[in-house]
Amino acid sequence: MRALALFLAAIVATLFLAAPLAYPLFALLHPLNPAWPFHKIAERLWQLLMLVGLVLVVTRLRLTSRADWGYGAPRPVFIRQCLAGFALGVVSMLPVSGLLIATGVRPFVPDLSLARVGSLVLAGLGSGLAVGVVEETFYRGLMQGAAVRELRARGRAALPAIAAVALIYAALHFPARETIPDQLVNAASGFKMLAAVGAKFADFPSIADSFLALTAVGLLLGLAREFTGNIAVGIGLHAGWVAIMRLTIGATRLNPDSPYRALVSASDGYTGWLVLAFTVAITVTLLAARGALAAWRDPGVSLRSP
Repeated sequence: MRALALFLAAIVATLFLAAPLAYPLFALLHPLNPAWPFHKIAERLWQLLMLVGLVLVVTRLRLTSRADWGYGAPRPVFIRQCLAGFALGVVSMLPVSGLLIATGVRPFVPDLSLARVGSLVLAGLGSGLAVGVVEETFYRGLMQGAAVRELRARGRAALPAIAAVALIYAALHFPARETIPDQLVNAASGFKMLAAVGAKFADFPSIADSFLALTAVGLLLGLAREFTGNIAVGIGLHAGWVAIMRLTIGATRLNPDSPYRALVSASDGYTGWLVLAFTVAITVTLLAARGALAAWRDPGVSLRSP
């Protein structure tokens, strides 16, 4: 998969370019706002470099049409599918949050007020929409779309590309979670972050629950893109999931003494075995009902097996 290799090259190259540049940028920006931690500055720098790399890859692969980006459906259809996906995302994630609260894994914070809930809802909606649009455009729109197009041209199934993108999607959720205290930041800190992330994967059992859950989420979103021909449903699903997750995390606290603590990962206190189980169940339902998605497919494109 040449297209996927180009995207991977851009990801790896920009990660290693950001590592030595993160400290000078931190030294410049941190005095202006001490609330900006090193890992956030390094993450934003990598995202900026990745944007440049993405432009180069998109130009090289000639991904110029709306369909190439995952936006091939007519606007009214796209919006309708996106809203339907959002509703499904909210409905499918609410039971996860409900179980975490009911089992005492994440009890409500004691000072929760109506104003606080309203603020969390708005923040969750904004965050969900931003994450859904950006990540689905990149992973399922451009990366998966280009890889699947290449496989289809060779008469091969799309599933290897969908699975590969899901694994990349899951893996890239871990670098930003490694933090370095401000007083310990130095010129080598960018490389220390990369090394620390590598150490996490070397100790895979410690992140297995979150990684597998995110991989399952990536597979589900990839299948939604393949079955419908665009990323509208994926954007909606992703936005709904993130909104409920952020609302739950903001309105509750993690209880380390809960006998069901193993249901969530140590990495973010939410994704984990429970999310994995629900995602697998949703994916099985999606596969069973895939024929019904034919009506949502882009006009003129037949529904094919992944």
